[in-house]
Amino acid sequence: MKKAFVRSYGCQMNAYDAARMADVLGQQGYAATDSVEEADVVVLNTCHIREKAAEKVYSELGRLRVLKGERRLAGLDTRIVVAGCVAQAEGAEMLARAPAVDVVVGPQSYHRLPQLLDASRAKRVVDTEFPIEDKFDHLPARRNKGVSAFLTVQEGCDKFCAFCVVPYTRGAEVSRSVAAVVAEAEKLAEAGVRELTLIGQNVNAYHGAGPAGVAATLPDLMRAVAGIPGLARIRYTTSHPNDMGDDLIAAHAEIPALMPYLHLPVQSGSDRVLGAMNRKHTGDQYRRLIERIRTARPDIALSSDFIVGFPGETDAEFEETMRLVAEIGFQSAFSFKYSPRPGTPAAERADAVPEGVKSERLAALQARLDAQRHAYQRAAAGRVAEVLVEKPGRRPGQVTGKTPHMLAVQFDAPASTIGSLVPVRIVEAGANSLFGEMLPQVAAA
Repeated sequence: MKKAFVRSYGCQMNAYDAARMADVLGQQGYAATDSVEEADVVVLNTCHIREKAAEKVYSELGRLRVLKGERRLAGLDTRIVVAGCVAQAEGAEMLARAPAVDVVVGPQSYHRLPQLLDASRAKRVVDTEFPIEDKFDHLPARRNKGVSAFLTVQEGCDKFCAFCVVPYTRGAEVSRSVAAVVAEAEKLAEAGVRELTLIGQNVNAYHGAGPAGVAATLPDLMRAVAGIPGLARIRYTTSHPNDMGDDLIAAHAEIPALMPYLHLPVQSGSDRVLGAMNRKHTGDQYRRLIERIRTARPDIALSSDFIVGFPGETDAEFEETMRLVAEIGFQSAFSFKYSPRPGTPAAERADAVPEGVKSERLAALQARLDAQRHAYQRAAAGRVAEVLVEKPGRRPGQVTGKTPHMLAVQFDAPASTIGSLVPVRIVEAGANSLFGEMLPQVAAA
């Protein structure tokens, strides 16, 4: 039997796309494998947000070139596919830089993967078009095996932040219809999924066609999904502050299945830097937005994204970011040093922050964010949380799952609890997860 190895880099959208590519290949008779050495097709689904992520792909392609040669000597054919945002951004240049690559395919065309693989036996191929047809109409049924799943509802972005390649690699904002999303969600629920994360590059800009053909909002979509039997939890990511409307804020108080966790990137606390980033919001607007969200859902856990060392950022402006973090308090966050992406406005700027300064700022910011994360985890000790059991734990007799606030919990329980919502008393906070004990009664699943 033919085998396929699929590796994904970057965001949740890439994880979803990688799973769908595996589904496409599965329909063609390829069995999934975790061993790249035995794969007849190797797919790298790439991320172009940060420079190091792209370079990591080229390093991997160097290793795959050696593997491909070794398999050829053994009489085995290996097709290497580069998909995703690096593929979209670099296109034919990737064929020149990475001789082992057979297929380069962008994120809007991976439904054509079988045809591209066939064509690559005659010559190496590139498909980075933005096709008119909806790729979702051509994808096979999903083969999800877990309790939690991602579901793409929106793609692309119209915001054009100065540092970001997404509008160029994913295109303009496009939303799937409510009917299409609900149909996929129903299939996932039938397969045992209990928690669904609705994903998009700018998911709270969702505007898919509703039942009457009128554009629906993200809260409309969430209400439709929440009514699916078997689904217990809904989450969504990633959002832009400017699309966080009153109806979405109210949804956090009104939809029981919507979990009290929100990832809302702010990027900087400095208004001048935010303006240079083309974020179109200020630090105080973000603060007021968080106040409104916390009024609607006081227990909400917040996550965010931060970029340090954006061109021209001064020490004083970085301190504004540190103050914003201290004032708001985050359960978790992702923080990175700015790295220029070719083709973006910020990459053209000549006022780069020295690398050493960026490193110092990042270390200081991460220390503050880590302190907040650990304090949040310690505060959970002694409380009882409803945990969705997702999978076996690290040792026999142990399982792991997540609280409504996205905290990972490990505790002793039979494997039969996987997929169930169970009450767990948190007894200890570790560095990256909580430890608890399941209470005698099991909540209704």
